[in-house]
Amino acid sequence: MSRQDKAVDYKHSGFNCAQAVLMAFSDILDEDELTLKKLGAGFGCGMGAFDATCGSLCAAQMILGLKCYSGRPMLADAKLLHADFKRMCGSADCGELKGLKGGPMLCACDDCIKNAVRLTEERMI
Repeated sequence: MSRQDKAVDYKHSGFNCAQAVLMAFSDILDEDELTLKKLGAGFGCGMGAFDATCGSLCAAQMILGLKCYSGRPMLADAKLLHADFKRMCGSADCGELKGLKGGPMLCACDDCIKNAVRLTEERMI
């Protein structure tokens, strides 16, 4: 099963989008599963409960920090990840993605999760 499919399975098993992405990478992260669940717990419905950044994107940023941080700033990497996610999904804002801010739904949660996982995998190769 692909990591993208694992993440979607986690989402459909009661995890929020951020937790689902984090858990899909649990095999390569140095944190235990409970810690990953706790880390992503506040990002359900996006940061700020539909009012800001998509939780799956937040989790992707966390994973890159956990795996790739080497003491140097990662702002350029974070900006690229954000831009790529926005290009793939239509926005990085959870409320906009779900169509809760006056526009149409741009990207379903399952697709946001898959895109976040795919972008994270690409950066870790």
